[in-house]
Amino acid sequence: MKRINPKLLRAIAILISAAALVFLSNGCASTPDEEPVPEAPTSEFDDASASKTKTTAAVNSALVDIATIYFDFDKSDIRSDAVDSLRVGATALKESGAKIVIAGHTDNRGSEEYNLALGERRAASVRRYLTNLGVNMDQLTIVSYGEIRSAVQGNNETAWAKNRRAEFKVVD
Repeated sequence: MKRINPKLLRAIAILISAAALVFLSNGCASTPDEEPVPEAPTSEFDDASASKTKTTAAVNSALVDIATIYFDFDKSDIRSDAVDSLRVGATALKESGAKIVIAGHTDNRGSEEYNLALGERRAASVRRYLTNLGVNMDQLTIVSYGEIRSAVQGNNETAWAKNRRAEFKVVD
């Protein structure tokens, strides 16, 4: 019987856990939060406000576009070059009420366990920074991918610097 690589099993378990977190943070409601669109408008203008309500959440989520931020080697501190992006993102999150997942990543140096922990510290550091700027904690979910989702392949400082990051994804 062929043995499965333990690193592959851990990576699969992490991905399943991340998917579960995203699912749980979205809730299990099968109906949208918006008011239903009237089936038969009484005038040609009645459906305009319903259409506006339906698209408001999508428009607000689209306004939340936080640029990827990067970290120094073996650090989870927010760098000064990330402050402006996070301030703009915090403002957009507060105005829109959108929910995001903050994904922490590392380069491929260090053990898999260490990198998962470091990725989590990075994501948590970003979450803490955003909540200090007034973003509601309920809008923020974190996940760590450690080294398994490289942005750039390679074993040099240029590649490593691009892989030490936190990325943001709006969830519905």
